[in-house]
Amino acid sequence: MKKRFLIPAIALLAVLGAGLAYAAGGTASDPLISLQYLDGTYTDTILNKAETLLDKSDDALLESAKAELNARLAALGLSADTECALSFTESRFKQDDIFLASTGTSVIPLAGTVTILFDSGAVVDVTTGKTVESGTVATAAHRYMAAENTTARFVTTSKTSVMQYMGYYAVSASNNRADYNAMAEALKQLTLMRGSSTAYGSGFDLENVPTRGAAMIMFIRMLGEEEEALAYTGDCPFTDVPKTSATYPYVAYAYHKGYTNGYSATTFRPKYTTNERQYTEFILRAMGYSSFTNTELDGTLANAVASGVITEAEKSAFENNSFLRADLVYLSYYALQATLPNGTDTLADQLVEKGVFSPADYRSARQLVSSERIG
Repeated sequence: MKKRFLIPAIALLAVLGAGLAYAAGGTASDPLISLQYLDGTYTDTILNKAETLLDKSDDALLESAKAELNARLAALGLSADTECALSFTESRFKQDDIFLASTGTSVIPLAGTVTILFDSGAVVDVTTGKTVESGTVATAAHRYMAAENTTARFVTTSKTSVMQYMGYYAVSASNNRADYNAMAEALKQLTLMRGSSTAYGSGFDLENVPTRGAAMIMFIRMLGEEEEALAYTGDCPFTDVPKTSATYPYVAYAYHKGYTNGYSATTFRPKYTTNERQYTEFILRAMGYSSFTNTELDGTLANAVASGVITEAEKSAFENNSFLRADLVYLSYYALQATLPNGTDTLADQLVEKGVFSPADYRSARQLVSSERIG
């Protein structure tokens, strides 16, 4: 049977939409079908009706879902193309991007904050078996499905998000938000970012707070000294950085070079979080605007503004919001364009000279990012 991946969901929701009115056993606090009803009448009646719909109207239901979404797009004044994911597909989104899901489409938010909005109909949290209200903040790893005659909007309200989805959908992308996802891809293309072992979102983890270990690795790469770090075989005094860890060569090399003295004489605390001042200080040191002897970080962001590495608007954004890996990526990406103390070369020029990437690589990476800077 054609497209059976999607039609069971659409048919089932269509029947549910018609059947909720007479479903027995619900209560005021839980208006959904009761477990007793699901085990009895549901099994005997609803599934039979769903199977009948499957056999009779696969194509009609699919076309109806597509038409519904196109009509909703027009009503909202959004410009987007209706597409169909034949199996669960994963994408990254930026703040204010709108993912529109039509009848039968499933969405699983994996990271970031996603708000579910709809004007009519219903959205079912399939994981819990309950409907949700419009305005609900989605729970990570829960599967949500748009019910009959429903076009749901899954809006990314954090800096970035990751979602999986299957069925008919459309995406209306925001044009006025920093595209941290594209910047991460650009840094990856330049070999400055590898990503973690996280199985989704390219391993970028942009929604997480960066750790001291991750910041140190990025710092070494921004210096253009990753090859030297990976080749370093000396010891370091930090007992909480095992030699078997991916962080070890970077931390050992940084200690050897005098880039870090650790958290204490014997600890580095690689899993502790880092903040905007600490990472900005790393960037300023990599560029030559600060030295490794500086331990006073209160003026770090002001120094970054004075040095032309960040703007006043970016300084304010860093100071008034949580510092995430998305911000680490943002700061790293735009630092490449900043001028070094010599007044002529940029940090990107310095890395090109060190052979980290070529001028052509850098031009290609910059083409990935079309969003404007903050402010």
